[in-house]
Amino acid sequence: MSYAGWIILTASLVGISCGLVGSLLVLRRMAMMADAISHTVLLGIVTAFLITRELSGIHMLIGAIVAGLLTAILIQWLHSLGVQQEASIGVVFTSLFAVGVVLIATKVGNAHLDVQHTLMGEITFIPWEQMSLPWIGEVPEAVFILSIVLVVVLIAIIGFFKEWKLTSFDPALAASIGIPVVLMHYVFMGLVSVTTVAAFDAVGAIMVVAMLITPASAAYLWTDRLAIMMGLSGAFGIIAAVSGYYIAVWLDTSISGSMAFATGLLFMISFIASPKHGIVARLRRPTLTST
Repeated sequence: MSYAGWIILTASLVGISCGLVGSLLVLRRMAMMADAISHTVLLGIVTAFLITRELSGIHMLIGAIVAGLLTAILIQWLHSLGVQQEASIGVVFTSLFAVGVVLIATKVGNAHLDVQHTLMGEITFIPWEQMSLPWIGEVPEAVFILSIVLVVVLIAIIGFFKEWKLTSFDPALAASIGIPVVLMHYVFMGLVSVTTVAAFDAVGAIMVVAMLITPASAAYLWTDRLAIMMGLSGAFGIIAAVSGYYIAVWLDTSISGSMAFATGLLFMISFIASPKHGIVARLRRPTLTST
């Protein structure tokens, strides 16, 4: 596969995984949770580095996942004490991210770990960091990791689709029929953390947030069915990956930033043209009613 092909495939895998998870985030009105976790995983990465003094390995993934779960637990704890959900997210998000930034500035030193890398990622280097797989050959390490994450996300969502649907739309009903709503919440936060961490190093925090929220929000404008919304969200993620890459080539600019920009363009198109919730449909509705 070509250099461009690996980059587009990597971003597409991010788009599909984030689109599936992001649909539930949007429905649960927890969009800011994506922003929080995508930034606070920095603390887990830095902490893992400080303990091991190595920039690669499973310990980095474990540290980031622990930080993501810690974020979800602290936010839920503050909310249970009476703090508003948005305020809880804001307090935990800024505090943990700030600690990570301070540790980078004071403890990491000359290691290749910085805030710019955290925000924008290094998707241009993905094709060069390869690993060998039996019967397949050399593939980028990020493609392998993101493929596993996508399989995990698909199994979790398909296997418990009814539970996700009930706990998202009517958690009180879900609890009344015996579904462990709190457990499902933390399992879902685990999915968000794993998806975010897997995409974090390759595409950076900005694109992770964009892929988690914007395609799902655009898909929400086109349908009222969860399964279709998830499919559309994943498709929008792929479209943003492909179009964003060629926008970046055309403008000679950041690939991750261009892909995030492409998700915004898709949302604007959906906001204007979707047949049920779009601006055009709303403007035409009174006219059609009056006739």
